[in-house]
Amino acid sequence: MVKMSLDPVQVMSGQVKELKVSPSSNGDSRGSWEVKEEFDQDHRGLTAKPKSPKPENAVTIAVSSRVLFRTEREQRVFEQQGVEEYLRYQIEHENEPFAPGPAFAFVKALEAVNTRLRELYPQSEELFDIVLVTYNHAHVGIRLINTINHHNLFIERFCMTGGSSPIGYLKAWLTDLYLSADAEKVREALSEGIAAATMFMPEKMTEVSESQLRVAFDGDAVLFSDESERIFKAHGLDKFFEHEREHEDTLLDHGPLKGFLEALGKLQKKFYAKGQRLNCPIRTYLVTARSAASSGIRALKTLRAWGLEIDEALFLAGAAKGPMLEKIRPHIYFDDQMFHVEGAAEMGTIAAHVPYGIAQKHNPKQSTSVGK
Repeated sequence: MVKMSLDPVQVMSGQVKELKVSPSSNGDSRGSWEVKEEFDQDHRGLTAKPKSPKPENAVTIAVSSRVLFRTEREQRVFEQQGVEEYLRYQIEHENEPFAPGPAFAFVKALEAVNTRLRELYPQSEELFDIVLVTYNHAHVGIRLINTINHHNLFIERFCMTGGSSPIGYLKAWLTDLYLSADAEKVREALSEGIAAATMFMPEKMTEVSESQLRVAFDGDAVLFSDESERIFKAHGLDKFFEHEREHEDTLLDHGPLKGFLEALGKLQKKFYAKGQRLNCPIRTYLVTARSAASSGIRALKTLRAWGLEIDEALFLAGAAKGPMLEKIRPHIYFDDQMFHVEGAAEMGTIAAHVPYGIAQKHNPKQSTSVGK
């Protein structure tokens, strides 16, 4: 098992594999994930980027600067030398762009989906809207802007809190998902009803699709509540199976990321409406340790009753998730147990920890939950 610190600032040993950018089909040397936006002329005849959608219309993804980019060196300066030296260091290096972090490919995939949506619905504001969230002082904003421009990212909304908690701002943005390296802030967001997860930098990253956003979810305590997981922890496997059989037609309660799956489904349906179901740039996966015959039917019936579609469902009956995720190659995988997050990272998958439910009270290395 790869060594992975629970402090996400501590990066796993080894060098991060650079994202490869292959030429697009038209011979352009830029990769297809480098989003080619259609620009309109403003009243002065200058080109302008597309306008950001209104928060009430968008699927808002708030991303910490520490997971979008690699900032370990700067974090060490802050921890070892204090805030003033940290600010001085950032200003001195403001023309040096940060390298991509674990959320980078995910954000590029969101932008690729937006490009397709704008082609099909030029006037629609039902798009992904990315908000960069940082505890940094505003002085650091220049380096962040320079980095965003260097990597051809379209991020217009910033939230620089100067050390204060960003959670209140996330609620004002109507945030659908918050990704951070700070586990405490993630727990705070979850307690406020905001879907959130802690991201880590693995020692290697598998190459992912440049044209299709792939998002994988665990089931219990992620999409669903931890009701069934509590039965397993308290009474064991046989009682868990019995409980699931008895409650097969009783819907599971919602988990912290149900709303994000709903948001993805809403955008998928826009592609389906244009006859592009088979060419949809969003694909979702359920990867659960539940057994299909004994406990999977309740999960599927719950999703159907919610009106949610999962493109692929993998019921692993307790088998390791890492090898399956390696084949899926998701841009992000959400799980509530660090055991599974580490297993995914070992295989090169970007996995995010959802610190929710009964599993947080158990040593994640002692059990691979069957209800997961």
